[in-house]
Amino acid sequence: MRLPDLQLPPDADALRSEVREFLADELRERRWEPRVDSWLSGFDPDFSRRLGARGWLGMTWPTRYGGGGRSPLERYVVTEELLAAGAPVGAHWVSDRQTGQLLLRFGSEAQRVELLPPMIRGELYFAIGMSEPDAGSDLAAVRTRGERVDGGWTLHGAKVWTSGAHRCQWAIVLCRTSPRGEDRHAGMSQMLLDLGHTRGVEIRPIISMTGEHHFNEVILDGAFVPDAMVVGRVGDGWRQVTSELALERSGPERFLSTLPLLTVLIDRLAKTAGPHEATAIGELVAGLMTLRRLSMSVAAAIAAGDDPAVDAALVKDLGTRFERTVTATARRLLPCEPDLGSDDVLAMRLADSVLSAPAGTLRGGTNEILRTIVARSLETA
Repeated sequence: MRLPDLQLPPDADALRSEVREFLADELRERRWEPRVDSWLSGFDPDFSRRLGARGWLGMTWPTRYGGGGRSPLERYVVTEELLAAGAPVGAHWVSDRQTGQLLLRFGSEAQRVELLPPMIRGELYFAIGMSEPDAGSDLAAVRTRGERVDGGWTLHGAKVWTSGAHRCQWAIVLCRTSPRGEDRHAGMSQMLLDLGHTRGVEIRPIISMTGEHHFNEVILDGAFVPDAMVVGRVGDGWRQVTSELALERSGPERFLSTLPLLTVLIDRLAKTAGPHEATAIGELVAGLMTLRRLSMSVAAAIAAGDDPAVDAALVKDLGTRFERTVTATARRLLPCEPDLGSDDVLAMRLADSVLSAPAGTLRGGTNEILRTIVARSLETA
């Protein structure tokens, strides 16, 4: 792994203070309640628009599209503050984290002009159409196919675990545009699908253990995508997806989802912790800071034009395991019955953490797939 000596930009402290003040005002006005796993559970278009108005969406994107033209580490500061507060960032999350970056790298100018400005304003949201039934984290096993027709392509197949598809206006869909051959990664393309205005799209809800509706199965039965909405070159989908996954797997959301629980745990133990409790909390904080350093290093590598796919896989694997450790430690140090409806913030956040834990090690690639990526890199090192 490459761990450069990172230095945050000179104005990072001022930016962090500005974000914290904004979040404190939001909480005083009771515009939302902090949540564990808020980048999935917290879908709040009004909040996203307020972030857009402050210039905190599309921060690194070129100013000609309305972006901020700022550094990735400045964006990192804003992102980690939002996650630490448990703010409802789910509406814009995919668009800001990866779809905009994908279009800037591979998309057409027409796609950027049409889609980036409303994404920056917090008005346009994307879902990810990668995972499929019977394929899971093995994206090379994708079977959704794109068939050539006059003026574009028709999509046939199914996507699963598609977060927010019932609320997002668009999805980016990975499909096969030529038959699968010996090279499982060849012949794949990505297409931009207008979910709200395209026939042949059926969105079926998948209800989580919390009783909430985040996930969906998306059935594609002849959904038409015009040529203008193909991302980059036909057949270049695998290269595009792997660059996306570095963005998807390495961010602070992979280890900060349970921070709202950890902060409550620390507050409760602040005056009563003995050596055992203090050691356990110290181990969690040390793990948190190590993961933060790893994640920031990947962000710096991406900004430098590198392709840190292996590093990102490691961050995601370690991060999701860390989040489970936070939950287990909280249950061990402060025995408490998890209860989503409780007035006790510890019981409520503990329940949130317990119920969201299974998804953490699945979304963005299972831990087994991630370890395979790391192992293969060691074989060729």
